[in-house]
Amino acid sequence: MTDITYKILLFMKRKPGMSMEDFRDYYENRHVPLCRKYMAGIVRYMRRYLEPQPNAETGRNDELPYDVVTEMWFDDEATYRRTLEYITTNVMSDEVIADESNFFDRARNRIATVIECETDMSA
Repeated sequence: MTDITYKILLFMKRKPGMSMEDFRDYYENRHVPLCRKYMAGIVRYMRRYLEPQPNAETGRNDELPYDVVTEMWFDDEATYRRTLEYITTNVMSDEVIADESNFFDRARNRIATVIECETDMSA
């Protein structure tokens, strides 16, 4: 039997003029604690902060379109589907929107689901 992991990715951009350090600090220390009460059914919640690196051909180190990829894992399909439906068709609570306005460029944020294919590198 194959284990199935249901995962939602959120690609988010910080508010213009905000440093990455301030963005990460706000997300981890203010936003995450605030949103925990809305996360029933999420079994894993990870933020992956992106640090752009120079392009090997051009040497340019342009800003990326997103600053963090947030991952949410679910053990069951029903909870995953309910959460996905909610976050793609509804606006979050006023409390969450107000908080996100402090550090996200909300109009640039995107949502995706994941199909994972893994290569066994030990072979």
